[in-house]
Amino acid sequence: MTVTIDTGLSKTERNDVATELTKVLADSFAVYLKTHGYHWNVRGPEFFGYHNLLEQQYRDIWAALDDIAERIRALGVLAPQSFSGFGNLTSIKDGDPEKEAGPMLKELLGDHDTLIATTRKAFEVADAAGDEASADLLTQRLAAHEKFAWMLRSTLGGR
Repeated sequence: MTVTIDTGLSKTERNDVATELTKVLADSFAVYLKTHGYHWNVRGPEFFGYHNLLEQQYRDIWAALDDIAERIRALGVLAPQSFSGFGNLTSIKDGDPEKEAGPMLKELLGDHDTLIATTRKAFEVADAAGDEASADLLTQRLAAHEKFAWMLRSTLGGR
């Protein structure tokens, strides 16, 4: 049975937005995995603070993954669900648990910057398509990742 999607967006607009959202989803999943892994493996005199900071961040990202994937589905597109699928879409590199705490945090800061850029591009596509729901979701994710980047930057001694 075929059911028509009539949300005011054309099929092309929905597909264009969904394409960008899948990139946001893939980058978010990669940052989630790395953040959670660094949460487990961070070491050093500031362990407790780093451990808790990373836990706050990975929990937020984990919850957001479902929102992003469900938005892709609401647009009538299947969300990626495999490691290889995410791996082909993301520009985030795997983490190295052997790193010291400072380099871990610095790497995550760069990853959030990458994810912010991916999210901004997706927002532009959603906004141009008149997809307010996707634009709203992406605005929320931008705010979260900019906050996470600020926290990491401040933890590392930057502005």
